[in-house]
Amino acid sequence: MATFVLVPGGWKGSWSYEAVIPLLERAGHAVHALTLTGLRPDDDEATVATANLDTHADDVLRHLDRNHITGATLVGHSYAGMVIAAAADRADGRISRLVHLDAFVPCNGESWWSSTNEYFREVAAAGAAATGYAIRPPDGGDPRRRPQPLASFLQTVRLTGALAQVPRREFIYCSEWEDRTPFAELRTRLQADPEWQVHDLSTGHDAMHEAPEAVAALLLGE
Repeated sequence: MATFVLVPGGWKGSWSYEAVIPLLERAGHAVHALTLTGLRPDDDEATVATANLDTHADDVLRHLDRNHITGATLVGHSYAGMVIAAAADRADGRISRLVHLDAFVPCNGESWWSSTNEYFREVAAAGAAATGYAIRPPDGGDPRRRPQPLASFLQTVRLTGALAQVPRREFIYCSEWEDRTPFAELRTRLQADPEWQVHDLSTGHDAMHEAPEAVAALLLGE
């Protein structure tokens, strides 16, 4: 039995995996889906304003501690690629597999802001104008989305190199939004890296809702 820890991307909560969770559980695995600090419906303004990338990595590490999880498969969508990289780097060998689901794969010193493209930098800048500390969700999409703490997109990741000890590292590239994706060059880079396994998925960015069975099959190694 595997243990999956699922981390949502920007503006989203644990609900973003709602269609995938039962498929993994039905296959006999333990599944933990997180909502990160600042993205919970009851978080106050101070919590949103102060949450950053370190906060979110700590959310993952605290969950591992509280639930005595080792040998975890850590899955991060989009922005959460930054989070799972930071968490795995500090997890003292408790992560056996990383899955970046159409997600950033950062190098030390990079941030969401430095890694994304001009389209999403403009989305973030416009979305933060109202408060200066939180980015409202882009227009359209699920009404459950919450404002994203701006500091989480701006803070650079600190990686020691321990991340390279995770035995299995995978990247899933969603190919049906090539007009806006910030991940095309990353896919090319990782395809040339023998330490990474790259999968292509014919969906838009929100693969967990568009094709939950295909996402679950990749997570289950089918």
